Amino acid sequence: MIIGAGIAGLSSAFYLTQDGWKVIVLEKNTLADNCSYGNAGMIVPSHFTPLAAPGIVAQGVKWMFDKKSPFYVRPGLSWNLFDWGIKFLRHANRQHVDRHAEAIRDLNLYSSTLYDELSNTPGFDFELEQSGILMLYKRKEVEHEEAELAKRARDLQLDVELLDRDEVQALEPALRLDVRGAAFYKCDGKLYPPKLMQQLVAYLKDKGVEFHEQVTIARFLRSNRSVKEVVTNKGSFIGDEIVVATGAYLPQLTSKLGARTPLMPGKGYSFMYNPAQDEQLRHAALLLEARVAVTPMNGQIRFSGTMELGSANDTVYHSRVQGIVESIPKYFPDIHVPYPDKVWFGYRPCPPDGLPYLGRLRKLSNVTIAGGGGMMGLSLGPAFGKAVADLLSGRQTTTDIRAFEPERFD
Repeated sequence: MIIGAGIAGLSSAFYLTQDGWKVIVLEKNTLADNCSYGNAGMIVPSHFTPLAAPGIVAQGVKWMFDKKSPFYVRPGLSWNLFDWGIKFLRHANRQHVDRHAEAIRDLNLYSSTLYDELSNTPGFDFELEQSGILMLYKRKEVEHEEAELAKRARDLQLDVELLDRDEVQALEPALRLDVRGAAFYKCDGKLYPPKLMQQLVAYLKDKGVEFHEQVTIARFLRSNRSVKEVVTNKGSFIGDEIVVATGAYLPQLTSKLGARTPLMPGKGYSFMYNPAQDEQLRHAALLLEARVAVTPMNGQIRFSGTMELGSANDTVYHSRVQGIVESIPKYFPDIHVPYPDKVWFGYRPCPPDGLPYLGRLRKLSNVTIAGGGGMMGLSLGPAFGKAVADLLSGRQTTTDIRAFEPERFD
């Protein structure tokens, strides 16, 4: 039984089905939309640095005073936010980054190869392009930071090239750019998330996977160190194995299981733009100073960004979206995007150490956790799912996932 129908849950169902398991998926909302649908659609081995990294705290404090900035912590008396912040501060150091860079890299690279395999599976065509991502920058100090990061990436055997202004422009001949240069991570890729998710659901239904939507988990009935029954608003469900893959809502469920998986929901926004014929973008890009992702997909361009930490709510903070809109012409002077009619938002599940939760619970013999991917959630989805299938089928995982142990904060 899998709880959660985001990319981690569906990927787990995909590989478990291939192993011969009978799979039931319980979803809190509907299959039509979740955080896996509206994200930037990027596959990012380049993101080997956890969110908890040196310098992010000082930068975050500066951004806090700007309502349009890429990062915001919503004020409020929240013990969870305070506790998360303390843990984040403890991990925002070079030793933490260096200790876990290889494990994050390996999981992302493995996931990228699994996406290649999935795209060649009959019934799947989700616009996968392993064509690289441009990390665009405008300021000299960011150029220096990216050069240092690129050096570390090369030490990790990642394919990255530093480009000057003219070299970047040559890669995007249809659009005028106003940048100092870019780090071009050729190891990265992109896809169209709605197609991926819809095709996974269709494939799984065809294979006999049973889906239950708008299901709220009330409690888990336990006996002899295992979960025997999951009690919900739509009745009780029984499964030999339980996989919890609920994204930003992970702590609410693991607390019912007697485990702690601290994370904060990081709200992000995205919207689609219909480019003119002379505004065609070839490569996905990150606008580094603005922290905005730009992804060509489905004949359009998706702009996405912001990290808004705080309790989940359904409010669209227009100043945050306006910050994304205003950043675009700073890099693409000829593109003037109006404030969008339709704004999507979702919540990235952000653990305080920037590392996902992936593995079996020690306290319960039949519960596996797969979540907390933060801004790498879509990128890591297939690797999460394959690791879950390996664990449940008694195989050794392809990459070392010990650093992602789900009870590390207990």
